[in-house]
Amino acid sequence: MDIFLQQVVNGLTLGSVYAIVALGYTMVYGIVQLINFAHGEVVMIGAMVALSVIGGLAGAFPGMPAAAIVLSGTACAVVVCMAVGYTMERVAYRPLRGAPRLAPLITAIGISIILQHSALLVWSRNPLSFPQIVRNPVMNLAGATISAVQIVIILVSVAMMAGLTALVYRTRLGVAMRATSENPTVAGLMGVNINRVIASTFVIGAALAAVAGVMVGTYYGIAHYTMGALLGLKAFSAAVLGGIGNLAGAMLGGILLGIVEALGAGYIGELTDLCRIAWISDGLTARCAVDHHFVLFGSNYQDVFAFLVLIAVLIFRPSGLLGERVGDRA
Repeated sequence: MDIFLQQVVNGLTLGSVYAIVALGYTMVYGIVQLINFAHGEVVMIGAMVALSVIGGLAGAFPGMPAAAIVLSGTACAVVVCMAVGYTMERVAYRPLRGAPRLAPLITAIGISIILQHSALLVWSRNPLSFPQIVRNPVMNLAGATISAVQIVIILVSVAMMAGLTALVYRTRLGVAMRATSENPTVAGLMGVNINRVIASTFVIGAALAAVAGVMVGTYYGIAHYTMGALLGLKAFSAAVLGGIGNLAGAMLGGILLGIVEALGAGYIGELTDLCRIAWISDGLTARCAVDHHFVLFGSNYQDVFAFLVLIAVLIFRPSGLLGERVGDRA
């Protein structure tokens, strides 16, 4: 039970990050029917910018409050990522809006590679470390431990999900987004500025990605120029799991994927530890090889669960948990 509760806590933390990134995927897809595979790299840029600013401020102003330093780094990351998101839409995607669907998809992959290697040139291939400026007390919750950073990540994610939902369903911009998603031609005839709505969608998604990057950087303590690739694929899996194009589905898919991944990794790690003890007690001499095999299986193989879930959903329910089976628009 202790393992279960601990992995649920870890899964909620990880799933909150997946949900925020998945919202960026599902917003763009819901309006322009585009899978923006460069979205994971926007998360990476947000993390790199935030950690660079946080490290610089912590070194230049050692007496500055930690909360102010983190908020300043987050604000800089949001501004930079919003600029990157707008530039991507304006330069790469808008000219291809009427092209066959394969062209924007290939362009998205190309933009992802460009952003990744641009980050490599700016920050080098060495990981950036998060400076130890934030106190992170650990609390006990019914046998499981949860840190202050995990609580903040979950609360901020819930607040951002609620804020985005209010934006989409309670503001004029949200009405314009939903009208554009339903039928961009009719929305344009009704006075909606389609270009502005689509650009705003990319900008909002990039802002969410920046905050997610800061969450990942503070949670794991490092950021690397390749971190966005796998995170983006997992968030895309979460969006498909919940029903891509559906905001509630992206949130649900992210949380479920995080919990499934954490539980799978936790219980398989426990099982492999027991198997390792049994193998060693039988007098096996190749202890190093056995240890190496089980360590790999218990830790690195946790990434498999996201894609197993994606494959299962595509086979049994291609529209996702909350998605609707609809025909293609004429």
